[in-house]
Amino acid sequence: MRAVVAVLVLVSGLHAALWALLRDQQQAPDVRGMLPSVSYAPFEGSAHPDVDNVPNVDKIRSDLKKLSTMTRAIRLYSSTGGVELVPPIANEFGLKVIIGAWIDKHADRNEREIEAAIDLARHNSNVIGIVVGNETIYRGEQKVEDLIEMIKRVKRSVNVPVTTGEIWNIWRDNPELGWTVDFIAAHVLPYWENFTADEAVDKAVYFYQLLRDIFPGKRVVIAEFGWPSAGYNLRRAEPGPFEQARVLRNFVTRADAIGMDYNIVEAIDQPWKFFEGGVGPYWGILNASREPKFAWTGPILNPDYWKLAGIALLVGVLLSLPILRLIRPTPIQAFVLAATANGVGAWVATVFAYWAGHYFIFGSAFALTLGLILLVPLILIAMARVEEIATIAFGRGPRRLIKRGPQLPEGSVAPKVSIHVPAYCEPPDMLIQTLDAIARLDYPNFECVVIINNTPDPAFWQPIQGHCRALGERFIFINAERVEGFKAGALRLAMVRTSTGAEIIGVIDADYVVEPNWLSDLVPTFADPRVGLVQAPQDHRDGDRSLMHHMMNGEYAGFFDIGMVQRNELDSIIVHGTMVLIRRAAMESVGGWAGDTICEDTDLGLSLIEHGWITHYTNHRYGRGLLPDTYEAYRKQRHRWAYGGFQIVKKHWRRFLPGASRLLPDQKREFALGWLNWLGAESLGVTVALLNLVWVPIVAFADIAIPDKILTLPIIAAFTVSLVHFLALYRLRVPIKVGQMLGAMVAAMSVQWTVSRAVANGLITDHVAFARTSKGGLSRVSIEFQAFWEAVIGVLLIIGTAVLIVTNTKEIREINIFAAVLVLESLPFLSAVALAILENSRVNSFAFWTRARIRTAELIGLRPVGIARRVPEVAVLPRETPSDAAR
Repeated sequence: MRAVVAVLVLVSGLHAALWALLRDQQQAPDVRGMLPSVSYAPFEGSAHPDVDNVPNVDKIRSDLKKLSTMTRAIRLYSSTGGVELVPPIANEFGLKVIIGAWIDKHADRNEREIEAAIDLARHNSNVIGIVVGNETIYRGEQKVEDLIEMIKRVKRSVNVPVTTGEIWNIWRDNPELGWTVDFIAAHVLPYWENFTADEAVDKAVYFYQLLRDIFPGKRVVIAEFGWPSAGYNLRRAEPGPFEQARVLRNFVTRADAIGMDYNIVEAIDQPWKFFEGGVGPYWGILNASREPKFAWTGPILNPDYWKLAGIALLVGVLLSLPILRLIRPTPIQAFVLAATANGVGAWVATVFAYWAGHYFIFGSAFALTLGLILLVPLILIAMARVEEIATIAFGRGPRRLIKRGPQLPEGSVAPKVSIHVPAYCEPPDMLIQTLDAIARLDYPNFECVVIINNTPDPAFWQPIQGHCRALGERFIFINAERVEGFKAGALRLAMVRTSTGAEIIGVIDADYVVEPNWLSDLVPTFADPRVGLVQAPQDHRDGDRSLMHHMMNGEYAGFFDIGMVQRNELDSIIVHGTMVLIRRAAMESVGGWAGDTICEDTDLGLSLIEHGWITHYTNHRYGRGLLPDTYEAYRKQRHRWAYGGFQIVKKHWRRFLPGASRLLPDQKREFALGWLNWLGAESLGVTVALLNLVWVPIVAFADIAIPDKILTLPIIAAFTVSLVHFLALYRLRVPIKVGQMLGAMVAAMSVQWTVSRAVANGLITDHVAFARTSKGGLSRVSIEFQAFWEAVIGVLLIIGTAVLIVTNTKEIREINIFAAVLVLESLPFLSAVALAILENSRVNSFAFWTRARIRTAELIGLRPVGIARRVPEVAVLPRETPSDAAR
């Protein structure tokens, strides 16, 4: 334990050192004097000024008092809507004012603005100029000649300089406009022209000099220069607090040195400018709380940096504490888990920084909150998978895994086992194989109860009845119609016919062929009176039927060789209703088979653990059954398991409350994480994918980018963890080849939609009909395409990706990352489409690949093309069948 504590301290120290190493500190010239002018809008909040954002006199006075210590003048953009209150208040603090008349395509509003501007200039001695229109020509709302007439009208009415505000290239391209005004008011905003922060000042000086050359003798003012402190990148232009501070300090120093007249845009952040894209609200040198966003002297630093580091370290330490409860963790295992915990802590700090440094309207706040709520379980799932990776790859090996139970003491009587085989419309030949295998068991004291239920067709049950007679008195045949409670009802009926001397109940499915040593190896485990159940894994003997079945078989193996082995270490296995042995007294103590869920086996297993019974698991294959016949049957089986699992969650969650059962804390955690990791992960994946589809048109056409560091990059990280989890643990635990492993991954992803539908059904319904999994070759491939909705969603996600890429002309990084997320989210849906197509394709046959390999070898000369020779026929003698041997 000391080593583990040392590791946790080491990781926390490394985390703190990393924050110290990554602390950004930049240099820029000091600015100590007053700014000549800044843009000022007397609005606050997110409401638009044209709607209900009316300036407040006291707030204006407070703003201007603060600005009077920073600038000699302010520039306004309108003369109505409450802005007309500004000039007289500015005069109280000795501030000069350049007033503005907002000009757009509405003639009546333009008239009001011009009249108000003229009136303000006449009645306020601190007005030093009027700007008629702001980027009006750029927006295409007025023609140059019409704007010139407006400017001339204002010039005739006032005694202060009159101009208009336009981007520098508008002045360059319309010299007649330049010669009309009293001075050139050029806007130079390098961010919007895709220049980097390092290029911004040079470009501004270049454009300034260009306009001076075009208009010799004319006063040129850079009427807008600035850089946003937050928002999305625009090609090479990166917004940010450090970039803003560096650009503005460099610009002011350079401009003052060459005698440039300029105005900084803007004084205070304007949250209502969200319609100007991600950067719109963030051009102020003060934030919306009227606090400085950076210092004008000294190194450029983030004043909240160590607060964020403290949050990251605190969360990392708190999330690392559960490592101390692990049983004998290795130092490397503890290091991986602690590093993951601290990584999550760093993400939490990033969320805090984003929330504190951005402004939100209701829609964006709701979307961000919803995204974070959905990310919390996603991160918990990722952490659980990292824990499993660390435990298997770097931890100690399994301690509770049964290789073979202890042998019964010599001379002792083997406890009687009653093996129950429920069957519903099962192929007789398949069930006969199962019974013959039971007959070959080397255990001396057992009986077999075969319960055919709700199967009126004699073709299904008469051959079984006859075969049970042939196998002898150990085999008890029951044919019951109108049995309620699905499989649980049949098993309850089997208990009625069970020998009173049977101490252990074994259950196998009708398709399972068991090994002779199944009982002799595992029954001795029940010598411990605390043991209530012993579970052996499922496996399948028909994985070579087709490529699809080969993939499915590999997918099943992962659960039994990875998940079940790890859950067994904490006595928290998932009981599945075949290859299971149950102590009769334990079963009766919890009420036997319950029929209120369609996963009666898992329900019973959890009830046993809740009552304090010990369970054991072995990953040795003691029996092999049959895979679902078709992809449709595979999906139906997974739907039944998921729906039944959700029924169990609803039924048992109260027993996870303190004192409600004998579940240990680790067992509660294992079951809760197991449900979250399966039902939650699949449902969450579908939910996020569908929500992201809704976001596609908003991101593509509304100039909004989803923040990458707190929303999209964590999704990519979680996907990466899941991918590493699958590949690494399969290679470490599941004895299959790489090709089958990759196929298993496709099969596992293909049922995401199926599981999420089951969870959705479980939310709105309490019961659905039990659906038998078709096995034994009775089912045929459906003519309906089995992955229709997956195809629709998958194609929509790919189309959404294409739309985002095509419309991202600004090359916004967050949008490209969002597009990548859509591609990842499409993979489970497209996996289902691939399997549905594969099932009906000739490439699904192994014979196709065999012929392809032979043909390829022949084409490249590795195999000579042989001449077919006639092989003499060999008579095949009839082989004694197991049933014949039993007779």
